[in-house]
Amino acid sequence: MPPTRPDRPARAALLASLLAVTAALTVGTAPATAKAADGAVCNKFCDARDPQNATGDRTSVTASIYGRGIALHLSDNDVMGWASIDGAVAGDQVWLDRSFDGGRTWSSGSRLGATAVPAGATGWRSQMYNVDEWNTGGIGALRACGKAGNRAEISCTGWARTDWNAASRSTAAATSLMMEYHRDTGKFAGWWTSATALTSLIDNIRISGMQSYRYAISTTYEKLIGAEDGDFTNSYLDDTGWWGLAWVAAYDVTGDARYLETARKDADHMHDYWTSTCGGGVQWATDKPYKNAVTNELYLQLNASLHNRIGGDTAYLQRAEDEWAWFRGTGMINSGGTVNDGLTSACANNGDTTWTYNQGVILAGLAELHRATGDAALLSSARTLADASTSSGYLNPGGTLHEPYEPDGTGCTSDGDSFKGAYARGLGILDKELADHPYSGYLDRQAGTLYARNRNSLDQYGPHWAGPFTVTGNGCQHSALDLLNAAQDG
Repeated sequence: MPPTRPDRPARAALLASLLAVTAALTVGTAPATAKAADGAVCNKFCDARDPQNATGDRTSVTASIYGRGIALHLSDNDVMGWASIDGAVAGDQVWLDRSFDGGRTWSSGSRLGATAVPAGATGWRSQMYNVDEWNTGGIGALRACGKAGNRAEISCTGWARTDWNAASRSTAAATSLMMEYHRDTGKFAGWWTSATALTSLIDNIRISGMQSYRYAISTTYEKLIGAEDGDFTNSYLDDTGWWGLAWVAAYDVTGDARYLETARKDADHMHDYWTSTCGGGVQWATDKPYKNAVTNELYLQLNASLHNRIGGDTAYLQRAEDEWAWFRGTGMINSGGTVNDGLTSACANNGDTTWTYNQGVILAGLAELHRATGDAALLSSARTLADASTSSGYLNPGGTLHEPYEPDGTGCTSDGDSFKGAYARGLGILDKELADHPYSGYLDRQAGTLYARNRNSLDQYGPHWAGPFTVTGNGCQHSALDLLNAAQDG
């Protein structure tokens, strides 16, 4: 967690002193404007600190333009950075941009420390600026920009940040995910995808021990408890299942009984739509009788999870056992051992896409049900399914997990961008339940490929785990975090 910030009087005095010194500097730095002064950020130190006082210097990302080299320098312990330009001539310029939404916008934090190379110098640097704004919870990123003095074109490095709350692969991904979080609404992006993103974050808190973003749990709950149909229910029963599992995860890391009670309400809402069509199963939506795989897999996992956390329960266990008995007899598991999307109106396998999440949620459900019953046959069934999906050339072309439909889109906003994460999460839960951990190697390989081929300088991830990196957004980011969590937890 960030160190305790100075109290308001101390902060005000420090800022006033700093601005007075900055205004007196006339060589190499642009005069501070009123807007820049008003927008100065103070954490351990205030913006516009001299880099000679930095406790570290790590060159993070670089760029070039017309023979000039531009670099972003980071001082991890100070949680600050500065820009430099080399191979320069008098009049060339260099500055920082700062963004608090993962590099999408930066207008309020642009051209920080803008400075021109003085006569006789071939290199120059800006002052140091904070990456984050601890007083408002702003999770930031910096980039260095520069230009030749006699040309209009500008070149900027990629966005990057210090290792504050980003010391490991998974915590760095979690920090970048939190750049997608809206504290005012309690959402990431989308409804059910906010549930899966929150679950990814909670899993990271549990696995990594980093507590910095624990506030998102209660914030989401309090902001959204009355949304949709209340208690995180709505007309789509799979959406309700995702939220129910998020609150089970929240209960596991907080012990707060209200989360478990909400998960029960979600499971009960789903149970209301268990119908006799096709012999049982939960329908897709309150007004859609379609029996599909993911809704029923979520129902299995949620009910088994509740049983494992509620002393003396029999009702949720019975529901979970009824679900598995029905599911395995539906034919949704095809002859190749993978799961198609659902059933036709004649109650036969519809042959629809074998989405990755349909291969993963069932594994988590069977692992939870085994925990509840000790029935070894459940793990045997789960192994058969996991062996099929991990060895499928269709799902793993070239050895890397690939969703049947992976659009670049405009920012990972399609439902499918979240699917691979649910698969990795489910496989990881099963792997932990198995004494020989047979899928840890697969998860490690996937995570290694993801990190090497599908990541930018801000530890943001895109839709293609085998690369190249194209776009990022909530769905792609929390899917990547799910994989990194699973690999780390194994």
